[in-house]
Amino acid sequence: MEAIAISVTLGMLVIVSITALLAKRLLVSVILMSVFSLLSALLFYLCDAPDVAITEAAVGAGVSTFIYVWAIHKTSHIDDDGKEES
Repeated sequence: MEAIAISVTLGMLVIVSITALLAKRLLVSVILMSVFSLLSALLFYLCDAPDVAITEAAVGAGVSTFIYVWAIHKTSHIDDDGKEES
C-alpha cells in the first residue's frame, strides 16, 4: 500500500513540475511550485523522514512561495493601456 502511495506521489510530482514549466503566468508557476513542495513533503513523510518533510513544507511551500509572490508583486508594472503586467 505504501509503495502505491509513493508511486502516485511521484507521478503527481512529474505532472505538477511539467505544468509549472509550461504555465504562461508567473503566479501560476509559483503556486504550482508550492504544490510541488507540498507533494515533496508528503513524499518525505511517506519515506519515514518527518523532520525533512516539516522543513520542506515550511521552507519550500511557505517561505519560498511568499518571497516569490512578493517579488512578482514588486516587479509588476502597469503598461500604457493601464493594464498591469508582470
